[in-house]
Amino acid sequence: MLQRAVCGGEGRLIKGFAGLALLAATCVAWAGETPTPNTDQTPAAPATQAPMTKEQAKELFRSVDDILTFASSDTKLPIEHSVKRKLISRDEVNRYLKDKFDEDEDAKRMERSEIVLKKFGMLDRDFHLRPFLLSLLTEQIAGFYDNKTKTVNLLDWIQPDEQKPVLAHELTHALQDQKVGLTKWSSISMSGVSHTVQEDNRHLQVDEADTARSAVAEGQAMAVFIDYTLRPTGKTLADSPELMDKLKDKVDDTSGSPVMARAPLLLQESLLFPYSEGLSFEEAILVKAGKEAAFAGVLANPPSSSFEIMHPAAFMAHAPVPMIRLPDIHPLIDPEYTPYDVGVMGELDVRILIELFGGREMADALSPAWNGGAYFAAQRKSAVTPAEKDSTASLGLIYYSRWKNRDSARSFMTTYAAQIPRKYSNVVEQKKNEVDGEQIYSTNEGDVLISLTGTGVFVGEGFDLTLARKLRDNIVSVQPGTGPMRQASAPAQEPALLMGRVFASFGSVNAKALERYTSRGSRLKSDGVR
Repeated sequence: MLQRAVCGGEGRLIKGFAGLALLAATCVAWAGETPTPNTDQTPAAPATQAPMTKEQAKELFRSVDDILTFASSDTKLPIEHSVKRKLISRDEVNRYLKDKFDEDEDAKRMERSEIVLKKFGMLDRDFHLRPFLLSLLTEQIAGFYDNKTKTVNLLDWIQPDEQKPVLAHELTHALQDQKVGLTKWSSISMSGVSHTVQEDNRHLQVDEADTARSAVAEGQAMAVFIDYTLRPTGKTLADSPELMDKLKDKVDDTSGSPVMARAPLLLQESLLFPYSEGLSFEEAILVKAGKEAAFAGVLANPPSSSFEIMHPAAFMAHAPVPMIRLPDIHPLIDPEYTPYDVGVMGELDVRILIELFGGREMADALSPAWNGGAYFAAQRKSAVTPAEKDSTASLGLIYYSRWKNRDSARSFMTTYAAQIPRKYSNVVEQKKNEVDGEQIYSTNEGDVLISLTGTGVFVGEGFDLTLARKLRDNIVSVQPGTGPMRQASAPAQEPALLMGRVFASFGSVNAKALERYTSRGSRLKSDGVR
């Protein structure tokens, strides 16, 4: 994937985006409420709330131990020691978020990935990622556990009853931290730009492990959150599979967050991933193998890729993970380009790309036929000014994808090629130069080569045609034939998922959504869940 996540697992906040999408949608479904969306293009300022009283703060502090005991019972993860607790203000939280965003290496890689996402067409050229993500991070906070300081941070402007379900989520992270040490467990991928073929393929092997582990951590915490909220009904996620159907049916509802409602599809899908797909993954393990397997077992032997998170049955069956191998393309690239980024384009990325380019129906039909994909981006050495380096015109991009059959590969090629005029100007198809299933275009940012070889689709954008063909031939030559794809011990991170890991590290649950979920009695009862 193009990105990894912010904080490297050092701080896990429940805050208003990815978890918000899941929880706000669930609240609306179960409570029968339909909040009025904010159509303003700027995020609304949070309502001023008086700090809680000393008595309320004492009550909240006392509840930490009780909820920790519940989380331990629910997960079978032992309590090794008590958890420190601290009451903090909104200003302190906002400073913490901004400092984390500014300092974290994963956040820097995410920002660096912005022009690659734009080159792919997953973000509009005029979209500004950093301010948008900061607005998401500061939209609304509901609590967080910092595994660097081993402290659960309680918010002085949110009522205790509203924070207690959030504590169930965050104290699950505390138990995970006591079990495996989240800072080290969450961050095993490589940092920096690769400059050799060995480094390229090592990136493809290990980077996405962080994404998978983030989804495990958040999925487990979401399961405990739901079980805690279900306590008055006597039910749990494991014995109420109909709850997952409700969550999946409503997961696309963004009305609980004004900022999320106007987010690009890439952000909506990727920021939700650790929570929604992580929860689905955990629910599948719970039902199939029980609590010890779903919690301690998965922490001890976590999945290595988003593919396994999206397909828990494949994870449980130890099925091979689709993986693309790169040859040594540096002798071809390095004379005029500097390596910029390398990683996997996974099933989620493909689904987003196809939905953007061809619509939801096509995405649902075609993305399951994905069978591996990788990209490599390089920047022209002639780009020297900040403006030149920030432009998509400075990048050459290679993308190679494998498909389960030739018809699916051809359909993806056609869908991708149809978007070239949307991404570039001065587009002219060079039919006279096309051979053997190629489509060739000249654009304002250089040549584009798209070609079909067997069940593989090669895309080269920004490289001259001669170089693009050499790159294609080298990449195709090292791929396996018609046999099974080689298994990745931990495939690289997909472009759509760095932001998901970023926001999972910061956390995500919207306070207003939580209020609808927890206030005035159990909202679950209004939907017949008893």
